[in-house]
Amino acid sequence: MGNELKGTKEGIERARILDIPVDMVDYDSALACFRKFMEREGCDMIVTPNSEIVVNATKDPALKDLIEHASLIIPDGIGLVKAAKIKHLPLHDRVTGVDFLTLILGELESTGKSIFLLGSKPENEERASVADLAAAAMKEKFPGLIVAGTNDGYFKAADEPALVKKINDSGADFLCVALGSPKQEKFIYEHAAEFTSVKAAIGVGGTLDVWAGTVKRAPEFWQKHGIEWLYRFLKEPVRFKRVLQLPVFMAKVIASK
Repeated sequence: MGNELKGTKEGIERARILDIPVDMVDYDSALACFRKFMEREGCDMIVTPNSEIVVNATKDPALKDLIEHASLIIPDGIGLVKAAKIKHLPLHDRVTGVDFLTLILGELESTGKSIFLLGSKPENEERASVADLAAAAMKEKFPGLIVAGTNDGYFKAADEPALVKKINDSGADFLCVALGSPKQEKFIYEHAAEFTSVKAAIGVGGTLDVWAGTVKRAPEFWQKHGIEWLYRFLKEPVRFKRVLQLPVFMAKVIASK
């Protein structure tokens, strides 16, 4: 499994960790790529792999293939930074999906482009849908942001043609999908060619829940030290199997070296 660097058409370096591609980007270079996506035809896919997704991709050929076809692969996870250090790759910090999305929202506001939020839980008797709550919070932080539309993540395969039409009818420039991995990545990949206005799409996992306030993000100390995964585990012990993926990932990286 090589880890040699290769340039992408965006002018960034792409390496391989456990034979899964990862871009050697920071927030500035990732945002520069996003700006290019928004100015050209077609729908560019942004994926946000962490250690768990990389391990899953080594076992799921379909997931690996769509990551290979992504226009931007940001290193969302401290495990990837540690792996890069072991492999002497020029990746010095992670680019988290939640923080990158915040930068994107600011960019959309300043350029007058719009976003469609897809995913997470529907409304219930106590609250609006998570997507609607997230949209309201985004508008509060970025008053000029245009939210073209929202939809919860509880839909069936048979509903997807109508959902794609809803996204297209909204005229959204950017699509944010929070369905969990690999469902969110596969949704984007399978429908990218059908989108008529969407210039770029990203899978963001639980980020809409963080914006909506239904899930609390780890405090800054945990973020700075790259141990948000531990905070989430302590809050949700049921994540035990997912947390185990990090040592499995690191063992595989060391073995591959």
